[in-house]
Amino acid sequence: MIDVQIRDDMIRLGQFLKLANVLETGGEGKDLIAYGEVTVNGEVDRRRGRQLHRGDVVHTLGQTFRVA
Repeated sequence: MIDVQIRDDMIRLGQFLKLANVLETGGEGKDLIAYGEVTVNGEVDRRRGRQLHRGDVVHTLGQTFRVA
């Protein structure tokens, strides 16, 4: 599991994927999320604007990240 530090109390899922260097563009994130390739805390989430908070766990493309 890779911890990814955020500055504020919350970050949106699409922004988090870019911050974690999972993808290079927002368009890639939009597709990844829309196709159900991203889970948040073990559940598929198709909302790019999903709010993430410290402790949330995101899994995609064989990698697991924790919001820290």
